Amino acid sequence: MQTGTFVQDKVVLVTGAGGGIGRDFALALAREGARVVVNDLGVSVNGEGRDLSRAQAVVDEIKAFGGEAVANGDSVADWDAANRMVTQAVETFGRIDGVINNAGILRDRFFFNMSVEEWRAVIDVHLNGAFYVSRAAAPHFKSQQSGSYIHMVSTSGLIGNLGQANYSAAKLGIAALSKSIAMDMAKFNVRSNCISPFAFSRMIGAIPTETPEQKARVERLQKMETNKIAPLAVFLASDAAADVSGQIFAVRANEIFLMSQMRPIRGMHTEQGWTPQTVAERVIPAMKPSFYKLDRSQDVFDWDPV
Repeated sequence: MQTGTFVQDKVVLVTGAGGGIGRDFALALAREGARVVVNDLGVSVNGEGRDLSRAQAVVDEIKAFGGEAVANGDSVADWDAANRMVTQAVETFGRIDGVINNAGILRDRFFFNMSVEEWRAVIDVHLNGAFYVSRAAAPHFKSQQSGSYIHMVSTSGLIGNLGQANYSAAKLGIAALSKSIAMDMAKFNVRSNCISPFAFSRMIGAIPTETPEQKARVERLQKMETNKIAPLAVFLASDAAADVSGQIFAVRANEIFLMSQMRPIRGMHTEQGWTPQTVAERVIPAMKPSFYKLDRSQDVFDWDPV
């Protein structure tokens, strides 16, 4: 049965909601009174195949406890399909109040071996997909003077990771997209935020476990359940988050972090202007203590989850 009314009668489209974090979003939203469009193409982790039954299974779960939901099997990587899923929300439930851009695939490869197809496939689903679905919902949000975007990003982009140039670039691009949406849509009372999740999902399960370090990392991730991410997403979709926009959060088991954004940390100037020699002699030695290391996500978040 429904457990709360935090997002009562709001209509939320969740992409990639056939399993993992997206499924938990859909279930949590429905339990708090939202009507949910469960989008999932039903593809494998690397983007192959198609199966609407995954989305329908989540819809059936929601209906079983008295919630309202409808399945959608369109691809976020297609502009017309993105518009169809938004149209389905409006035609089925009368409006759309929130979009959670969660759909994603992985094509991990070291940069020097990455193919153009592997690059494009990940950019299309993550970055282009986030734009397409968000843009499709924008006219509705503008006309009703309200709406919430929630975009899933990753510390692979915010911090860094090996073998994920495509995924990292897409996820950091989404963070910038979210900030732009937040600024452009603020006058319409529309907000946009990001969540960087730590959780063991189908995508995380594809991480190699060939070395002791990789095995330890996956074991740590397995302790972080996907449903731990949902409470923050439900909050951000609610009216209680009316003054929260342009932010990047991270969730790691029972921990919630506000992530930093790009700002200057050191500056130098000279009236004479710089030359390559004076840059080498003065600027770099002064700034070098503040340089960032080539840290990976697990180097920064190096403690066990709480």
